[in-house]
Amino acid sequence: MKIAVVGAGAIGGYLGARLSLAGEEVTFIARGPNLAAMRANGLRLIGEDGTETRTTTARAFERMSDAGPHDVVLLTVKAHQVAAVAPDLCHLCNADTAIVTMQNGIPWWYFHKHGGEYEGQPVRSADPDGAVGRNIDPARLISSVVYPAANLVAPGVVQVVEGNRFTLGELDGATTPRVQAIAASLVKAGFKAPVISDIRSEIWLKLWGNLSFNPISALTHATLVDICQFPLTRELATQMMTEAEAVAKKLGVTFRVGIERRIAGAEKVGAHKTSMLQDVEHGRPIEIEALVGSVVELGALTGTPTPYISAVYACTSLLAQTLNAQHGKLVITF
Repeated sequence: MKIAVVGAGAIGGYLGARLSLAGEEVTFIARGPNLAAMRANGLRLIGEDGTETRTTTARAFERMSDAGPHDVVLLTVKAHQVAAVAPDLCHLCNADTAIVTMQNGIPWWYFHKHGGEYEGQPVRSADPDGAVGRNIDPARLISSVVYPAANLVAPGVVQVVEGNRFTLGELDGATTPRVQAIAASLVKAGFKAPVISDIRSEIWLKLWGNLSFNPISALTHATLVDICQFPLTRELATQMMTEAEAVAKKLGVTFRVGIERRIAGAEKVGAHKTSMLQDVEHGRPIEIEALVGSVVELGALTGTPTPYISAVYACTSLLAQTLNAQHGKLVITF
């Protein structure tokens, strides 16, 4: 299977390296030092146990137009980066190419094939001007909820923190040959890749943690275990999750685990810095809209109050604006 990975960061590198080592024909779309490192030395993957592997057979390009069409495109850029790459994804596609979305948060396509009164409703937090929706054919889309944690520790070097599960689902809940084929490729590469009929519930389950732990960590510079073990931030996360659950239930979503179990799962990850905190420390834009602003938006859409989420959203948005205006980064050292 020919697989293009758009965004060869931590998760994209993890996926692409394992898929390439399993025999798939992988192409990375990357840029800058990361692209140069992969072209020179391939991509080095450091596993949870410290074991190192390297793939040197995957191709790497900066421009999608140079890569040609593929069977599958793994879209592994962050939510706020999708608009920038969307117009060029067509160069990676033939008539049957599937695009697997791997962004955290509420996606731009959320209400496509949703049914009910909100069918076709745009999610402005994820796609403010509609450019993503105009450039990506929704018929191509398969959703994936990403559970592993990994870091890009140097150009061309990915370190896996924990996890290997990538849940997959068609937007309408069908079990199709294409989603089964993608799942089979991931399983062959050593991943867990269950195909489920209700991918939106899985999106909310992952978002439950992202919408609380990510902004709290960005504001406090605390790790997951610190947030979960400090009573005040644990209670704040609980309140934010409670509000999100109320919004999700109005959209027909059910949660297969409770809030305490979800928090306990985050606590077990340990002293891990969330992706949003890593972005703050490195001076990168943070994906606040897809993770938090989208829930505020859907709360307003469904008439559900979100005071805790809205307050944290306001504070984190100001932090993002300040860092952007100062072209800076914020790192607290001890």
